[in-house]
Amino acid sequence: MIDVVTGQIAAIHNTHIVVMVGGVGLRVLVPKTVFDAIDGRGQTVTLYTHLAVREDDLALYGFVDPDERGLFETLMKVSGVGPRLALAVIGTLTIEHLNHAVAHEEPDILTRVPGVGKKLAQKLVFELKDKLAIDHATGLTAISDIDTDVLATLTALGYSVVEAQAALQAIPRDAPQDVEERVRLALQYFS
Repeated sequence: MIDVVTGQIAAIHNTHIVVMVGGVGLRVLVPKTVFDAIDGRGQTVTLYTHLAVREDDLALYGFVDPDERGLFETLMKVSGVGPRLALAVIGTLTIEHLNHAVAHEEPDILTRVPGVGKKLAQKLVFELKDKLAIDHATGLTAISDIDTDVLATLTALGYSVVEAQAALQAIPRDAPQDVEERVRLALQYFS
């Protein structure tokens, strides 16, 4: 099994990057978090990988940290979830938001992932409840109704769910609990 890959980025494509390792270019399928973490070609990158072996295909998936890879492998244990869908979940939701959705049984959060409908979201919440190591004492903050409205507004403005979540996390904790003000503060994150 290929556990970690370190090498220079030779090419960047929509769904994958090519990493040069010892004179060999490895095609590594990656989530959006990897694209956000890299600057461009020529950069040295370290990816925590998972090799998916099928009868007619070998595919290497890469992640910025071992936790993402662990979540990817956990998602693939859910029946009906393959590597591409697991990658889409990781590219759309943060680990914290996925844990929150499962812990609080909020499948609507999972429907934000492309390819996940209401039934699959409910199935994911049900099956992941026992598979994810959710620590209720970690103090993960629940997404309030106001912040849900802020996320909806940002995505309606054309930002991705990941971008909207990052902007939401950048809002100061002592910010007013007013939707319009929180949207304004979130938009400052993008400027």
